Amino acid sequence: DGRGAEILSELLGGVGTDGPLSLYAHIPFCDRLCWFCGCHTKHTNRYAPVAAYVDHLIAELALLKARLGRRPALARLHLGGGSPSMLHHDDLARIRVDAFVITPDAEISIEIDPSDQNANTLSGYRTLGVTRASIGVQDFDTKVQAAINRPQSFEQTRDVIHSLRSVGVTSVNIDALYGLPLQTEDTIAATIEKVVELAPDRVALFGYAHVPWMKKHQQLIAANALPNPLERFEQARKAEAMLLAAGYIKIGIDHFALPGDELAQAALEGRLRRNFQGYTTDQCARLIGVGASAIHAFDGGFVQNIVATGQYQATVAEGRLPAARGCKRSLDDRIRGHVIERLMCDFSFSLDDLRDRFGIAADAVIAEARDHARQEREGLCAMSDGRFYVPQDAQPFARIVAARFDAYLQQSQFRYSRAV
Repeated sequence: DGRGAEILSELLGGVGTDGPLSLYAHIPFCDRLCWFCGCHTKHTNRYAPVAAYVDHLIAELALLKARLGRRPALARLHLGGGSPSMLHHDDLARIRVDAFVITPDAEISIEIDPSDQNANTLSGYRTLGVTRASIGVQDFDTKVQAAINRPQSFEQTRDVIHSLRSVGVTSVNIDALYGLPLQTEDTIAATIEKVVELAPDRVALFGYAHVPWMKKHQQLIAANALPNPLERFEQARKAEAMLLAAGYIKIGIDHFALPGDELAQAALEGRLRRNFQGYTTDQCARLIGVGASAIHAFDGGFVQNIVATGQYQATVAEGRLPAARGCKRSLDDRIRGHVIERLMCDFSFSLDDLRDRFGIAADAVIAEARDHARQEREGLCAMSDGRFYVPQDAQPFARIVAARFDAYLQQSQFRYSRAV
């Protein structure tokens, strides 16, 4: 806490004039409160606060451009939330103009709540140049939807997908959840059957993270209605089997893509990446975050903006970048980050490659990997031909193996959601 501005200044000072950046813009507003949500959101029934927030988002972009001394090119622009699909045409157009330089082949993506869609917002997606949209489905069972306060019919979702494709969105992702209250293998099977019928290019299959100590609205979900760990595991495996049978390729631990999708191609070619948004093909080394709670991710460190929307806006209005918290990454951090990312993406990493990338500094982590493989009794990891790997039948637990390389997890005072 308190070091964000200092660290961000250092990180931005190291950004040269070559190479594109990625930009994440956080829109924290929603017009309904979904009880399962773990994101930083703010409920509103009026649009005026949203429009005022966009004013400050654009002002923050201007501050960043002044600090960088240029208007950099963007390879990626992602609008997350909250519900950025609430944004009206004019505000999406303003972001298009002010969000640095959007290259002709840039991927522009947005997270969609189907209940927000109308002719105005769809026109805005065309103006912004959206190429990829992610739609939250969670579960189509009406009882499960009532338990998480997220009513959404199959027909509504289908119609929104058709509308998105009609305005030039070439790739659609659907988010589905397992581990929700009242969810069973039967409900998730029925949901996945309908998801397959919608034919999205990608599917993200996430486990619901019940963290009511962090997100107070999750206290509205009855804990005794949640499936137990074994039931969660079986739900995930059922959904996975159905998606594979429908022709999707599994990507890492929780994504699926059609064979022709860029994500599937990146996985096959060893180019898959993972960031806080999930799996991606983004190869940019620098991610700029704008908006309340947004995160800047650089090779040299991370910085998070002020979380509280009002305080964020007041800071920007004073002409100051709203960076609040920061963490510089040591060489050891970067080595461990690379190992964790490769385990999450490829379920393995090469010891020789690690040493080639990081030199003798990698030797300590390599020694740890050998120890983990030597001491493993549950079959979660092994070593062979100079590679540390997670065997195929243990890949659902890859997150647990990756966590063994996290130097901070055991000493952390925070509570986390379960891996399974």
